[in-house]
Amino acid sequence: MPERNLDGLYSREGVLHQIATFQESRMHKDITKRFPEHILAQFPPAPRGPWADVPDKDWENWHWHLQRRIKDVEGMEQVINLSDDELNAAEATKNLFDIGIPPYYAALMDRNDPGCPIRLQATPRMAELTPEEWEMEDPLAEERDMPVQGVTHRYPDRVLFYITQNCAMFCRHCTRKRKVADPSTAANDEQIDAGIEYIASNPKIRDIVVSGGDPMTWSDNKLEKLLSRLRAIPHVEILRVGTRTPVTLPLRITEDVAKMLAQFHPIYVNTHFNHPKECTREAFIACQRLADHGIPIGNQMVLLKGVNDDPATVMRLNHLLLMMRVKPYYIFQCDLNQGNAHLRTTVDKGLEIMEKLRGWTSGLAIPYYVIDAPGGGGKVPMLPNYVVSREPGKTTIRNFKGTVHVYPEPHE
Repeated sequence: MPERNLDGLYSREGVLHQIATFQESRMHKDITKRFPEHILAQFPPAPRGPWADVPDKDWENWHWHLQRRIKDVEGMEQVINLSDDELNAAEATKNLFDIGIPPYYAALMDRNDPGCPIRLQATPRMAELTPEEWEMEDPLAEERDMPVQGVTHRYPDRVLFYITQNCAMFCRHCTRKRKVADPSTAANDEQIDAGIEYIASNPKIRDIVVSGGDPMTWSDNKLEKLLSRLRAIPHVEILRVGTRTPVTLPLRITEDVAKMLAQFHPIYVNTHFNHPKECTREAFIACQRLADHGIPIGNQMVLLKGVNDDPATVMRLNHLLLMMRVKPYYIFQCDLNQGNAHLRTTVDKGLEIMEKLRGWTSGLAIPYYVIDAPGGGGKVPMLPNYVVSREPGKTTIRNFKGTVHVYPEPHE
């Protein structure tokens, strides 16, 4: 074979990449051909914005996106027409919380609308600088409940295992702003070893949430080694990986990483879709890959003002998620972390959304609405009150339409 190097055409790396690209493309077709057109039509391919001329081999490489995250005004101006608020905030907040938007997610932003639900999650606002008396650096007291650095052990049988400060995207509503994007909070090998040793020495721990940051910013090999060590602990039954890459960088969910994760069943993925606009064809394929390998996916939406604080948006999102084989799992009331005031809604708004879901759509599309209680109180479910009254021998209830019914109690 002649020595040629047209974009690595005949190099070993080039040939291997072409094979991998062909296999991925074929797998895309294999995934999508199983679904009827009226389903697929609801998941349009993501736009590429100013990166329309980037070769597929680069655009489909998740490393390419991480290396080219938008981090400043110059980068944002490639994609959107910045409002004065965003422009001023980019400078004013740079020492508080980094900007970090991968090209894939940036291209979803509406160029001209500062109220775009994607922009609200990705670009800074001056309101982040207005302190509120209730704001906390660590609103869930995760650091307080760390017996060893990086392991939050609040509930009796499960722990959160913090393994990285890095994320594909730095969400403006992030509850771990104190750690995410800060290299000084990176979990080194000694910290990881100490965390695994703590878990191994506590037989009551049966469930581990591997979190960060985003564990999927690790390489396949590095993550596989960690999961192997956790799976080898005899009393560990359930592994969970918390990742937003199916949303912000679905190109990360390759066939290889899905196969790797499937070695460690029972394993679950928790992700974080907040708006229907995030449900692209790429996100659809990423979730199918995980589901095809037997990995259940749960969605943990955060209730955000201007993003998803209306019943129709949440219902539409949940319907799309179910078609993606993702179970709507939680709606979280926004935490009390610093810089979140402009994104918080009232609890009444969350209860209104739940009222408009229950009975009006299938139970599959109805998540738990919870407040993660400030100060480390744990998740507290919030429900509309369907009990009208309770008396000896009967309970009076109302249904989703408001009609009242009596349920006779059995005699004790």
